Amino acid sequence: MTPPATPARAHHRVWPKRLPHSLRPPSTSLWTNLEVSARRYPDKPALVFFDRSTTYADLMQQAERMAAHLRSVGVQDGDRVILYMQNCPQWVVAHFAILRANAVVVPVNPMNKADELQHYITDPDARVAICAADLAGELARADAGLPEADRLGHMVVAHYADAIGPDADIPPAWQAWLGTRHERPVLTRGTVTDWSQALACSADLPAHNRRPDDLAVLPYTSGTTGLPKGCMHPHRTIMHNAVASTLWGNASPETVMLVVVPLFHITGMVTGMHAGLYGGATIVLMPRWDRELAGRLISHWKVTSWTNIPTMVIDLLASPNFSQYDLSSLVYIGGGGAAMPAAVAQRLFDQFGLRYSEGYGLTETAAPSHSNPPDAPKQQCLGVPFMSTDARVIDPETLQEMPVGEAGEIIIHGPEVFDGYWKRPEATEAAFITFEGKRFFRSGDLGRVDEDGYFFITDRLKRMINASGFKVWPAEVEALMFRHPAIAEACVIATQDSYRGESVKAVVVLRQDAQGVSEQDILDWCREHMAVYKCPRSVQFVPALPKSGSGKVMWRLLQEQEKAGAAAPQ
Repeated sequence: MTPPATPARAHHRVWPKRLPHSLRPPSTSLWTNLEVSARRYPDKPALVFFDRSTTYADLMQQAERMAAHLRSVGVQDGDRVILYMQNCPQWVVAHFAILRANAVVVPVNPMNKADELQHYITDPDARVAICAADLAGELARADAGLPEADRLGHMVVAHYADAIGPDADIPPAWQAWLGTRHERPVLTRGTVTDWSQALACSADLPAHNRRPDDLAVLPYTSGTTGLPKGCMHPHRTIMHNAVASTLWGNASPETVMLVVVPLFHITGMVTGMHAGLYGGATIVLMPRWDRELAGRLISHWKVTSWTNIPTMVIDLLASPNFSQYDLSSLVYIGGGGAAMPAAVAQRLFDQFGLRYSEGYGLTETAAPSHSNPPDAPKQQCLGVPFMSTDARVIDPETLQEMPVGEAGEIIIHGPEVFDGYWKRPEATEAAFITFEGKRFFRSGDLGRVDEDGYFFITDRLKRMINASGFKVWPAEVEALMFRHPAIAEACVIATQDSYRGESVKAVVVLRQDAQGVSEQDILDWCREHMAVYKCPRSVQFVPALPKSGSGKVMWRLLQEQEKAGAAAPQ
């Protein structure tokens, strides 16, 4: 007789019958996945970028040559290498080249500005970077502002235009940065090599010696303390979720994936690139979101699988040209970062028979720790614990498991969970607890579990703003804003946004000697010094910020006042 399901395994009742509850991923490096797929499907398109395809054999050959170049300029086993560009074939080549060189990928958000980039050079002790030509000047400016001992020694510069064919249908607004070649920057202490020169390297490759426990990727996540922290992901954590995502989405070598979620982000990197190349799929790359381009690409390349942020789907369905696009090839569509509105999900089902499958994960969990079963999704729901994963909801104070339906902190145990924060042993220790004899990661998100084992988000323990799926950490934005010569104090809070979900608002106290500084002055300055998604959309000037008896800024009070103002009748 089967015992009744407990909250920890109630989701077994809705588990896809075709799948095991856990899996044993390959005990090899991530590089091996590309190597195997290139041998199996040498002439098959691995990547599509506008009108140009890159076969698996070409992708592997380019990655090997770039790896040889990296070793020739001094990259050694375990060294960290910055990767800083938009989605493009060169990003994928560079990522696998770094892995083939036995080094560690440090993916950096291409929206970041010089003031933000310095941390990504100094914290991982990076000495080599691979970047896009339109962004190289920003990275060079960041480098020039560092002490000489911390500066980069070498940079490889790629041009997006080199990966685009002559008949590419480039959106007009993208021509300046995507369709043209940019000047090569100068490093104050190091050398700069053009992408094509690096690929021409004829040096021998070293033996590939990476094992599952070796560090593979160091993606950064921000938090309440301001500066981003590197999440240490060895080959095995990424490998598990790459394999699991392939199985979960029922993918095959005939799968055609649209990858527009940024590759620097853990979701695009793992469930897009790594899962796709592991399974021998064809990946159609978009460098940025553009609804008309997405519609054309899905139609032309017969895309079968699309992982996205819900705002992308909302935007595509709102296009005046939507009737011209053919979405009939899609068999899987899902994503996360924000809840999919029920009305939009219903339209997808009514018009295309597609059930939108939401998921949940963090940089620390290599993207999905939860996902909705594709055949039995619930709306506005995180899904059930992913393959091989145990997740619970506990009281954040007593650390006792909460009953079904009651809110608490989501904790996660599984092979996809990272090893810890780079150079942050205290933060690592604080991020984990021992629960029922196992090491669980504390997500910082508040949620509940229903009687079927599905998880739902209810709130956040951490102070974070979710703007169209991009996580904005107020402490980081505040630290950057304090550099403005007119700002004495700043507190960043969330404001409601009908399209983005939430937007960033700054409550600012100006210095006494600041005369004539306007809201627009502050907004313009922010756009020059930080990634656009972090920038405040509005600024409120106040004579003083509310503070507690210990002198701490009472940001919760400001947040509550903002919510009350938004809810008040207009």
